[in-house]
This record gives sequence, structure tokens and C-alpha cells, in this order.
Amino acid sequence: MAMRKLLLLLKPFDIYPVWRSEGLSRLKTPLESQVLRYLENRLKVHKDAIKFCQDVLRDKPVEWEPIFRNDLSRPISDVDLIVTVGGDGTLLQASHFIDDSIPVIGVNSDPTQVDEVKEFSNEFDATRSTGYLCAATINNFEQVLDSIIEGRRVPSQLSRMLMRLNSKQLPTYGLNDILIAHPCPASVSRFSFKLKGNDQSFSRIVHCRSSGLRVSTAAGSTAAMLSAGGFPMPILSRDLQYLVREPISAETSSLLHGLVKSDQSMGLTWFCKEGVIYIDGSHVCYSVKNGDTVEVSSKAPILKVFLPDHLLQHTTGKGS
Repeated sequence: MAMRKLLLLLKPFDIYPVWRSEGLSRLKTPLESQVLRYLENRLKVHKDAIKFCQDVLRDKPVEWEPIFRNDLSRPISDVDLIVTVGGDGTLLQASHFIDDSIPVIGVNSDPTQVDEVKEFSNEFDATRSTGYLCAATINNFEQVLDSIIEGRRVPSQLSRMLMRLNSKQLPTYGLNDILIAHPCPASVSRFSFKLKGNDQSFSRIVHCRSSGLRVSTAAGSTAAMLSAGGFPMPILSRDLQYLVREPISAETSSLLHGLVKSDQSMGLTWFCKEGVIYIDGSHVCYSVKNGDTVEVSSKAPILKVFLPDHLLQHTTGKGS
């Protein structure tokens, strides 16, 4: 793979909610001061990681330009590789702007420090950036980048989700998961769904009153899906996993959690006045209303991602 031009996609600085100097007088407790120092350190670590990656790129035989992820407004093209510096959120955002031709590698700019989490466990949550899909940190970025530029490392092909709303394809593919739910989390979501095979066969229809429906890819099966009671899937699986959130009635409990196989799609009809399809978090969403239909499948273009080595070592599980 000949690498001539790279895009450096950066997590913005305003993600870190630090107090400025004028807010220091409002700090009332030692814990507040401690949390402030922690957040300021996170910001510094992230900035240092960006500088480090830029310094490495200056010595490589490639053209590159940096851009903050919040400044993305149109599909990315005319680059041979995207390097994201942040965490999984930055890589997810990049995936919404690329097709199946441009590979991406994530650099976790601020990895969680085990000793730090242990030290502050009784005071506050000291976890840092999640980098499940990130193949590099500053400790190995140059080595991983060299292996890509020299063609010694190839990207993996991750499944993404394709969604159709009332038969019209949505412009965003889901890399992690989608949540279809009422916009108010305390309200009941009413919907029905069934699975459809390529041979036009249908599963039994399932009628739900719940907190919504989550559908994940294999890459997203270790995120919110796992927290909600799902199971991890092999990272390269083409299947999707679905889970009805907090069902009011469990009469069809065996049908409330399962797989949408690669040769199937899920068809859902929404029966509330309002609802929302959230794609890969809360930033990308589409409104639905009573009677709308949503189709979900893994027939989206794949995403080429350079994955951490340890993810590729585990390729067995309930998904296939």
C-alpha cells in the first residue's frame, strides 16, 4: 500500500471540562482541587501526544495535514490513510466520513493508568480515554506507522450497519451500535420487529414495550451492548447483535436478545408519537414517528481499520 498523503484527525481540546483561572476561587474542597489537577493533566497528556505524532510524521516520506474532528463536514477523500489521535470516539467519528477505500488507524492519546485508577478509586473515576479499537499509543506509534507505510501491516475489515428509514437509506453507517428509543429515557418505547432472510423468510414478529432497542456490530459488542447484558463477538464477525432494553413484559424473553445473521435484516415498526435513532452515541441521530419503519442490516460497506494485535488473536465466540 503506497502511502503518499495522510490526514491527522484530532480529538478537540474542549472535550476536557477544566476550570480556568477565574474558576479557581470557587474550589471549596481538596477533592475539587484534585479533580482539577487530574483533568488538566489529561489535557496536557493529549496535547503532548498530538505534538509527538506530528513530530513523527515530519520525519516520514508522506504529506499530511491536521484537522480537529469537530471541523469535519464532508466525506474524506484524496488521502491514503487517516490517523486519529484521541480514543475510540475519534475513530468512530472518522468512520462516518469515509467509505471502504481509506484505512484508518487509531492512536490512544490518553490511555488509562491502572495505578492511577487504583489510587483514586475511593474518590473519583480516574479512567481515561477508551482505545479498544486503537492500535497505537505514543509508545509504539512510529513503529506501527512504519509497518503500514512499508506495507508490512494490513488493515482488518470491520462490519458496519446500514439503516433505512421508511425504505430510504440513511447517509451514516454505524460502526459501533445504534439505539432506537424514545427521546425521553423515562418514557416507554413501543415497537415491533422481525427478522427477514435473503430467501424472503421471516421470523416470528416480536411486540415490545421497553426502553428501546440496541443493535451492535461485532466491534461494538464489547461496549454498551456488553454492559447491558450482551456477549462479546469475534471482532471480524459479519453478524449483528440485538437486545431489547428493559422489557416491560418478558413473555417472549427468548426473542428479545439474539443475532441478525449476515444474510438477514431486521425490520422494525415504531409505535410512539416520537423516537430517535442514535448512531454510535448521541451526536448522530435521526427522528422517527408513529408508523415509521426502520431496516437494519450489515450490508454497509466495510471499514478498513488497523487493529491492535490482541484483538486479532481472539476470533471465536457466539457470533460468526
